[in-house]
Amino acid sequence: MRRLIGDILLPRATAIALWAWVAFNLALVGWVGIQSLKDSGEVWLHPFGLPKSLRWDNFSSAWQAAEFSAAAMNSVVLTLLGSVLIVVVSAPAAYVLARSSRRVAGPAISYFAIGLSIPIQTILVPIVVIKLSVYTFMEDWVTGWWDNRITLLVFQVALSVPFAVFVLTGYMRSLPHEIEEAAEIDGAGPLRAFVQVIMPVAKPGLTTVFVLNVMGLWNETLLALLIAPLPEERNLPAALLGLYSSMQYSSDWGGMFAGIVILVYPMIVLYLWLGRRIVDGMTAGISR
Repeated sequence: MRRLIGDILLPRATAIALWAWVAFNLALVGWVGIQSLKDSGEVWLHPFGLPKSLRWDNFSSAWQAAEFSAAAMNSVVLTLLGSVLIVVVSAPAAYVLARSSRRVAGPAISYFAIGLSIPIQTILVPIVVIKLSVYTFMEDWVTGWWDNRITLLVFQVALSVPFAVFVLTGYMRSLPHEIEEAAEIDGAGPLRAFVQVIMPVAKPGLTTVFVLNVMGLWNETLLALLIAPLPEERNLPAALLGLYSSMQYSSDWGGMFAGIVILVYPMIVLYLWLGRRIVDGMTAGISR
């Protein structure tokens, strides 16, 4: 009986539950896309029906109402620059921790893992205090001006580094030591070996970390609202919240769903394109 439950029934029930969850999410994504092509009356009167006519103008109205042009530029710049910086900072740190034989290497990895368990809600007050202090210090004593988007970028990178280091450390450990020995025989120093040998070999893991951080930073909302609250500083998720506030009074629900599509669909397309590489990069260290 235990074998029947543990080896047959439980795995099948788990698989059915997971596929049901996937189907629900796919249906929800498709439903949001359909709503974005309806007018407000159809959204309320026929929420599960197809649109009578395709309202592509919902996207232009949402784009203009929420000032998505500036928000999209902020999101693209912060997401790409932040993801690159995370990889640049995390890759050398993970390599050193993975190859180091010193006693501090193990505890250091544990500290990075502990960083993953700290809820961001518990450090919101220190973040706001630091943000205000940095703004005052830079404006009054250093440059005479400061942009809160720079502060947001620094916090995004700092809070994302623990996950990146934790993932890349496991991947770097799976790489054979022979490639470094071969590079050393050829006369390459540690830095050159890392840049010209280790980085190309670790490309699947680096790609995985980069893409996961792209999706995470693209959807960042809480930090953006706290650190960069001005309209010209907002990213797309913050602009979408502003769109919701305005659309609920104008009752342009089709435009609101169009705003959701503008925010969500690019990341879905990105994952569909690179999903296999993400999975391969996450499991490569285990399979080797």
